[in-house]
Amino acid sequence: MRAPLQFVLDFFTGGDPVVTSAPPPAQASSHAPTSGADATARVPTLSTEAALPAAAGFVHPAANRHAQLQGVSVSFRFERSRRRSIGFLVGADGLVVRAPNWVTLREVDAAVQEKSAWIVAKLQQFKERQTEQFQKAIEWRHGAEVPFLGRTVQLCVLERGVGRVLGQDLSPEHVLPVTVPPNASVTQVRDAAQVWLKKQAKLLFEERLRHFAPLLGVRWQKLSLSSASTRWGSARNDGHIRLNWRLIHLPISQIDYVVVHELAHLREMNHSPRFWETVGEVMPDYAQRRKALRQSPVGLADD
Repeated sequence: MRAPLQFVLDFFTGGDPVVTSAPPPAQASSHAPTSGADATARVPTLSTEAALPAAAGFVHPAANRHAQLQGVSVSFRFERSRRRSIGFLVGADGLVVRAPNWVTLREVDAAVQEKSAWIVAKLQQFKERQTEQFQKAIEWRHGAEVPFLGRTVQLCVLERGVGRVLGQDLSPEHVLPVTVPPNASVTQVRDAAQVWLKKQAKLLFEERLRHFAPLLGVRWQKLSLSSASTRWGSARNDGHIRLNWRLIHLPISQIDYVVVHELAHLREMNHSPRFWETVGEVMPDYAQRRKALRQSPVGLADD
């Protein structure tokens, strides 16, 4: 039996075809309706209980050159400088390549290819470090602030069997409630909080899939939550959608972009102009949402 095709939405990539110059800005369909994107999402109620995959890639927000390195799409910023040789810098935004004026673009591209293994390894290490730092930045204790749908909720830790709050009283609104054993460790508190976040994520993702699928004229068959360190989501041509639960940290506008992106793959299993026209049918401002997603502190990217 033929394996289903799959397209993925990576944490740090744009998923566009590899080209030798900067790609033009994405254009939405001029006749695209706005009702789908403008519909207000129902925020989950804060409960009192707690085939051929696309290669991951990296996109600098000010990229002006692109390359395929080690099977990975890398869009980087190229700059001229007074340095004496070609230099490579991997930072929070991605790869920056600098070269003196007398070096030709062909020589620059050749140097990038020569350093491809090092570049991809450093980009991946930096992205993984960013994701880890984001998770570690949350203090998993009573009263801590946890990102939730673009705002924050406060962690409310209750001791199981006692009903005692481990810390000061909190407002009943905008809290993340967890119940843990007596003398629970920070890891136990974190794990309990993430169970709650995943539950809220699944409720919201299913609702947004049900909202957008009819607008795009597609059917999804199954939703799975992902904990991948490099992908926001993926879609297979058999209707199986996977969405990263960490999206629940982000504003609903960015979550909706990922949902629409994956559903659009059920019509176009590629990133052709027709695919982006499909996204634009229900989300004319997808380019702005996509840019915001790339710049999110969670440390992931779109395909």
